[in-house]
Amino acid sequence: MTDSLDELIDRLERAAEQLRSGELSADGAASLVEDCAGLASEAATELERLAQAGAHDPPPGQEPLL
Repeated sequence: MTDSLDELIDRLERAAEQLRSGELSADGAASLVEDCAGLASEAATELERLAQAGAHDPPPGQEPLL
């Protein structure tokens, strides 16, 4: 995994801890959920980038077709 993906995961985990704590107001929780949606979108973009980068490498034991 990349450092940016690790950072996104850490931020999502911290947000989940905050939400589970029950210490946030309803508005604070709603704002945090919106932030999480943005983080999840960033993580999806990063995962897609990694998947596309790996798609160019042939699977082990497979030779490219001529």
